[in-house]
Amino acid sequence: MSKTRRAFLINAGMISAATVGGLDIASASPKERMGKQRTATAGWEMHCVVTGQTEPGKSMIVRQGTMNPVTAGMMPGVEFYRLWGSDTTVELPSDGRPPQQPQYFPPKNGFRFGMFSLPPATSTSAPANKAGQASSPQAPTAAQLDEVEQKLPGLLTFFEPDHPGMHTTDSVDFDVVIFGEVVLELDDGAEVVLKAGDCVIQNGTRHAWHNRSSERCVIAFSLVGADRKRTT
Repeated sequence: MSKTRRAFLINAGMISAATVGGLDIASASPKERMGKQRTATAGWEMHCVVTGQTEPGKSMIVRQGTMNPVTAGMMPGVEFYRLWGSDTTVELPSDGRPPQQPQYFPPKNGFRFGMFSLPPATSTSAPANKAGQASSPQAPTAAQLDEVEQKLPGLLTFFEPDHPGMHTTDSVDFDVVIFGEVVLELDDGAEVVLKAGDCVIQNGTRHAWHNRSSERCVIAFSLVGADRKRTT
């Protein structure tokens, strides 16, 4: 494995994300959720409601509950939530069953909806050695790489080996910062700082996400598959 590839994999904990296939909802009633405060620093809880229609056309709540995050060993502190998605145009009415979405990113005419959270910069720094200097992080094991591919199929193939976190997908992305602060990096070192309530319309551009703050950052996203015209 090359040094650049190792560097990318080691630093993958700071990459953009968006999550794992299928809904994993723990049962919880609205009354049980009353009074719970959602904060990025003290821990937060995501509640998801899925609706559908019966055969006669009556609207109903199919399921609701707390979403459990997906994590991977080689990306410590990063939490992924894939809430919904499809690889084809959705037909209505729907009974609320999750469509098939085998890959992390959507194909042409597909979409993804979810959230991801990035840990504070202070929690991802390399540990110091006996001399007080930052030690080099360990390269991920084969088991860790297999875990990412199993939980986030196809994710790593979109990221650049010589620039950790940088990636380009054939999609239009709608991103909203829910908690915290994040830095969006584009080509030539262009950066913009985004805070809670800020949004980004990402038109298939090369980019990376960085949490350089002391607080966890949570971002909601919707990815719409696009048809990229290839240039020679």
